[in-house]
Amino acid sequence: MLVAQRRDLLLARLRQDGRIIAKDVAAELGVGEDSVRRDLRELAAAGLCQRVYGGALPVSPAVGDYAARTRVASDSKRRVAVAAAGLVQPGSTLLLDGGTTALEVARALPADLDATVVTHSVTVAAALVEHPTVRVLVLGGRLFKHSAVTCGAAAAEAAATITADLFLLGVTGVHARTGLTTGDPDEAAMKRLLAERAAETYVLASVEKIGAASPYTVLPLDRVAGIVTDAPADTAAVADLVALGVPVVDAGSPAP
Repeated sequence: MLVAQRRDLLLARLRQDGRIIAKDVAAELGVGEDSVRRDLRELAAAGLCQRVYGGALPVSPAVGDYAARTRVASDSKRRVAVAAAGLVQPGSTLLLDGGTTALEVARALPADLDATVVTHSVTVAAALVEHPTVRVLVLGGRLFKHSAVTCGAAAAEAAATITADLFLLGVTGVHARTGLTTGDPDEAAMKRLLAERAAETYVLASVEKIGAASPYTVLPLDRVAGIVTDAPADTAAVADLVALGVPVVDAGSPAP
């Protein structure tokens, strides 16, 4: 089998099974495991998979720039946002992460909601300017343009003064094996800090993030109160989460 054919097979297997175990594929094809690992390195360098110990997982499509991500799974993000907005109680303090799904949450908050929203997202803050009864606190710091959020020492210091009831966390990957991941180490650190400042953390997981992985770990799955997703409950990736005891909040699936 030519190298190009083997790599095409690896990508097909990744789409079919949601993961690749290098030693199993090597045995199946009768090639050395080093050859498969080399193929996976090349595919990962091209952005076609996410390498993990022993193999590879699907790469998240949510790691593009902010403008590109606004066009990914927009209907799914709105469904997740509506379900997540329902978790926000009147009179509470909400920590709302950045990203395109968090922006949809801001838009989905009821017009009569009396609550405080703390965010490090400039787009989320701007979306709440016209909300009549939501008080908005913006955490300042260096603007990370990829996601339109503030990061760095100033943002972390500001976040450390906050105590919130709920944190709605945005990630780019949710996988039973790798946990909650994102594409930048500074963003991952900021998300961990925000999670520490809230009594409960729920994950905003539109369908393209379920079963995918990114390079940097945000939190293990046992650190969150639940995953809000519209991915169908009978998909393998969701079933794997449920098998681990991870609470899944059903945001509704698209009509067949």
